Amino acid sequence: MTEDIEWFVGFDWASQTHVVCLLDRNGRTIGERKVVHGGAELGEFCDWLIAKTGAPPARIGVAIETPHGPIVEMLLERGLAVFAINPKQLDRFRDRFTAAGAKDDRRDAQVLGDSLRTDRRAFRLLAVDDPTVIELREWSRIADDLTQERTRLANRIRQQLWRYYPQMLQVADDLTAENFLALWECAPTPARAAEIDEARLAKVLKAHRVRRIGAAEALGVLRQKPLQVAAGATEAANIRVAAERVRLVNRQIKEADRKLEALCARLEHPGKTPGESEPGQSSEQRDVTILRSLPGVGRTGLATRLVEATEPLRRRDYQVLRVLSGVAPVTRRSGEARLVTRRMACNERLRQAVYHWARVAMQIDQACKSRYAALRKRGHSHGRALRTIGDRLLAVACAMLKSQTPFDPATRPQSALSPDHPLVRQLRPSLRPDLPPGRAPRAAEVTPKGAQRSGAPRSCAVDGASTALSSCAEDEAKIAPERASRPAHDT
Repeated sequence: MTEDIEWFVGFDWASQTHVVCLLDRNGRTIGERKVVHGGAELGEFCDWLIAKTGAPPARIGVAIETPHGPIVEMLLERGLAVFAINPKQLDRFRDRFTAAGAKDDRRDAQVLGDSLRTDRRAFRLLAVDDPTVIELREWSRIADDLTQERTRLANRIRQQLWRYYPQMLQVADDLTAENFLALWECAPTPARAAEIDEARLAKVLKAHRVRRIGAAEALGVLRQKPLQVAAGATEAANIRVAAERVRLVNRQIKEADRKLEALCARLEHPGKTPGESEPGQSSEQRDVTILRSLPGVGRTGLATRLVEATEPLRRRDYQVLRVLSGVAPVTRRSGEARLVTRRMACNERLRQAVYHWARVAMQIDQACKSRYAALRKRGHSHGRALRTIGDRLLAVACAMLKSQTPFDPATRPQSALSPDHPLVRQLRPSLRPDLPPGRAPRAAEVTPKGAQRSGAPRSCAVDGASTALSSCAEDEAKIAPERASRPAHDT
């Protein structure tokens, strides 16, 4: 339990030498030391902590700025309570100790330990992950890196073709596909395209099952008038090296995809073959089955959510999930001013996974499609509408995980409030039908006669405005006859 912690350690980690500060429950500094990054040195540091405090490892809390890595894993293996905090939050805690903005490793270690002692709610308690989850995390990040590398290679190939062979870009859209690489090898230059015959080109297209364009049409595009480039420019645009790297990356991506699928199946059916009956399935295994049942969930997105939001999914913490994935907006309020903006501080990989989850769900799920159409009709952008759908999907996922029931599209949650309930927002008629729905002012509800307080300005037809001017006009109309009956005065 975190309430049983009696000793607090600030661990300012680095690549070579770490700085550590040990404090007691009253905030007094008991010891400071530097730790070289190595297995023997880190093990000696843990022994020093236990000998210095004389307490069991579970009563020693360690604050650190990273939630993963060899240091965190080693501390957790030794039984210490490890807490992680965002570096930006630590920067705010640092202002308690110095207002001049001074910063050094010793002070950071002290700030970490003392902040854990006083503001433990700002830290996140870490736990040892399942070995399969750790392996899945690494393969998921490897797959992302390979995808980014393939995109970079595609951009390089596109730039080189734009220099001397732009008509090749009209034949295919995906420059990293095997059919495009084979077509380029068949006609790597405009001069070579003028020499090949239609039968050879048709053989290449048939071998790679390309049906969207015929051999005659492709040959006509490739034989268009080429660019007049300087001597040696065609030879300088060496695409062959990039094509070989693309083939290697494609094979590695396929291997990573197979590994992700196997690891997800291992989490879902540990020690079993997929599809076998599962009468004694545990909660963690059941979670993978439930998440797979949601609309729009694919292999890559499922793996990303399992490894980047392990703890929130285990706790069924919807609020933390929506913050980590960036679908929760940020509200800035000061006085009567209120500004709601998009959340930028989040887990980027989780943000992308939830975004594409909502995009695919909007295409295949009728409820998500209807919600998206309604949001777009109200004037929201495409990204804003998808974030709202992603927020709803996270809420549905947490509710299903709590009840341990898979997703059923035939079962839709019904609102507990009637349409005329006071808490249900009523859409008032628009005063400007010619404006977009998000900008048009709407008529306010009419206040019943006699229900208005005396002396208070009446409600205007436009939300939030008062009719002080109209009230003055009514008073002027009442006293106008009295003015007319008065005798005129000489001026």
